[in-house]
This record gives sequence, structure tokens and C-alpha cells, in this order.
Amino acid sequence: MKIKDLIMVCLQNLSRHKARTMLTVLGVIIGCCSVVIMVSIGIGMRKAQESALAQMGDLTIINVYSAGKNTKKSGINDKALKKIKDMKGVEAVTPKLTAENVSIQLFAGKNNRYRSASAQVTGIDIKEAETMGYKLKEGSFDQWKPGKIFAGQYFAYGFEDTKRPEGKNMVDMYGGDYDASGMPVVPPAYFDPMKITVTAELESGRDDDKKITKKFETAGILKEDYGKGEETVMGLVMSLSDLKDLLEQQARISGKKVERNKGYTNAVVKVQDIKNVAEVERQIKKMGFRTSSMESIRKPMERDARQKQMMFAGIGAVSLFVAALGITNTMIMSISERTREIGVMKSLGCFVRDIRKIFLMEAGCIGFAGGLAGVVFSFGISALMNLAAGQAAMSSEFGGFGGEMMEQTSGLSVIPWWLAVFAILFSVLIGIGAGYYPASKAVEIPALEAIKHE
Repeated sequence: MKIKDLIMVCLQNLSRHKARTMLTVLGVIIGCCSVVIMVSIGIGMRKAQESALAQMGDLTIINVYSAGKNTKKSGINDKALKKIKDMKGVEAVTPKLTAENVSIQLFAGKNNRYRSASAQVTGIDIKEAETMGYKLKEGSFDQWKPGKIFAGQYFAYGFEDTKRPEGKNMVDMYGGDYDASGMPVVPPAYFDPMKITVTAELESGRDDDKKITKKFETAGILKEDYGKGEETVMGLVMSLSDLKDLLEQQARISGKKVERNKGYTNAVVKVQDIKNVAEVERQIKKMGFRTSSMESIRKPMERDARQKQMMFAGIGAVSLFVAALGITNTMIMSISERTREIGVMKSLGCFVRDIRKIFLMEAGCIGFAGGLAGVVFSFGISALMNLAAGQAAMSSEFGGFGGEMMEQTSGLSVIPWWLAVFAILFSVLIGIGAGYYPASKAVEIPALEAIKHE
């Protein structure tokens, strides 16, 4: 028989008992919905966990530290960093240099009116800053050149006005009014870092008055990100060469030996994909360095989410198994009613394989119809669940924060395209599998006995 003929016979047979066919399809719909919704809740939980971890820090970042106190002997140098950069899966590497045991005062404004003695100054490879995940509120990394810096988002609020009395000489960034929606308004700082020159001053640390100063222009304002470091909040970021130059000059005026090949305090590694973090971290540790990343937190959470997802899928699979029994029952009843028809087909020379194909196709069509309708209903149920969860979060004591979290995590239930396709194909396979025994039973009936059957 041709495929077209098989399909026509299949549809005619299914339409004979519409009520029975619809009830069987309904069983598949319920089973398919159960599997899809349960798995989607597990996926939603996993995405919520990843979103929560992402807010704590970049999941693809590895911090590298020296194994000992002596950074020169620790091995965190340009040679080691190049070796790390060449590792498979590594996207970018930058050393981080901080001014250890060196006091840096920053000044701004006319006649150095504004002063900060607590800003964290960090040196990185500016060319890798954007790749490492540093983001700007103003300016551009392309505008950088030697002698330019990037200020933290609230850098200007760390300065005091030297012409005002103690206690009233700083702007309280939390002391502003509230807008119409009840959100706090940050008062303006004393100056805009993008429009003013910042002067760095380093003293010798001795009884003499020796000091060095260097002026910097601001190339951009960094977006606050505690995962990257305090420098993105109230500190500043400059190039490694600029900070090295400052520290070398300070060492000279303090009478210390200038160590040009001294190692870095630590380094930051950006991995291309979250799946490569564990392997890259293992290789770095093998080099003798200490590391830290979100992998130690992410792995147990991911394992827990996977277990829950499997549990939810298992619960849903029970409903689909019950639906498979319904398909088997329907096909056996159909064979019982069509025994004479089977005998006639055999007598007319119909191949046994074609008879088997007819029954398998009927079972597959029931599975396909149930799977397709089940996926459509699943999307509707998922949307209602997410809407209800979003409204519940919005009405909670946390107000808009809960709704914002729901939006960031894509909702309580997440149905990716592959899950929808898998559900339909799985329903078809379940249908064919459930119909295999009845189909085999049908072809085993002798033609003469089948014709005599009433």
C-alpha cells in the first residue's frame, strides 16, 4: 500500500469511534502536559538559581591568587599568565595590581579642594576590560589612552570638601529625597569625574616632604559591580603601566629598591563557557596557584536542581504511562472489532507488513495528536503559572523586587523549544510502542478464522 492509502485508512479507522479516540487522545494530552510542566518547573528552578548566582558574580570568572606571601616567587607573572591564556576555553586574562602598603591620596577640583584618602586604586589590562565584563555608564573603553582612568560609579561620593567643617564636608549619597514612586533620589556629588582632572599623590612614607603627583583624565564611569571589585563602586581603575609607574616612583623617593619583575597580587581569568570553568580551574591549580570562582557554589546547586527536575519528570511520566495503557486498550478493542476486516485484507493479498503499519500508524497518530495538543496546553498553563507567580511576587512584602526577580529568571515555568519538540516526539514513540503489541496480535490472526469471525 502507498503511504497516502495508509494515511487515508488510518484516519477513517480513527474517525469510526470518535468518542473513544478523543478520550484516548485526552489521556495522552494529560500525560504530555504533566511531563512538560513538571520538567519546565525544574528548568525554571535551575534558571532562577543561575540568575541568583549571576547577581553574586560572573559565573565564568576565575580569580587566581599566589600560593605564598612573596608575589615575586609566587609565579603570577606575565609568563604564567600567557600560559593560562593559551589554555583551552580561556577567553581573556588580566592581572590585577593594587597599591599594597602604599597610601595614595586623590584630589580633585580647583586648588585640590576635594580630597579622598580611601579610594581603592586598581591596575588592570584595559584592553581586556570589556571582555572581562566591566561595564560603563558613561564614556567608552575605546577612548582610553595612557594617563586616563575609569572611575567607579560612586567615585565622587568618596571625596570630602577641605573648605567645609568636619562632619559636614561630604555628600551623603543616601541622604536624598524620594521620588513620586517612593524610590530614593541620590543627591549630586561635589563634582562630575568626567569633567574634572583627578590628581594622585603618593608620599615617601618617611619624615621628609618628598612626594610625587600625577594628573589623570577620566575616560569613563564604571557601572557598579561588586563581583568585579570595590574599584567599580568608589574606587578607580587605571592601566597596569600607569600604576606600575606610580609605584616605582614612590619606591624611589622612599629609598626602596625598584623591583620591575615583581609578580602581581592576583589575576582574573575569563572563561568562554560556564562548562569549561571546572577544567580551567583544575589546570590553574595544577600550576600551583590558589583559585576561587562561583563553580564551588554552582555545582551543588545544579546537581540539586537536576535531581528535582528528574523527580518532576518521573511524576509526569507516570501520567504518560497511564496514557500508553489507554492507547494499548483502544488498539486491542479496535482489533477485536475489526477481526473480520483484517481477514478480508489478508484474503485480498494485503501484505502483513501493511496491516502492521496501519495499526502502528493509528497508534502513532493518537500519540502525535495528544502530544501536539499537550504542548499547546502546556504553554498556556505555563503562562498562567508565571502570571500568577509574578502577581504573587509583586504583592509580597518586597513589592516590585519580587516581580523584577521573576522577570530576570524568565518565570516559574520555562518551556524551551527543545522540550516542546521532545514532548511531541516522545508522545509519538509512546503511541507506537503502545500499539506494537496490538499490531503484532492483528497480523497473527489467520485469514480464514478472521473471515469467519462475527
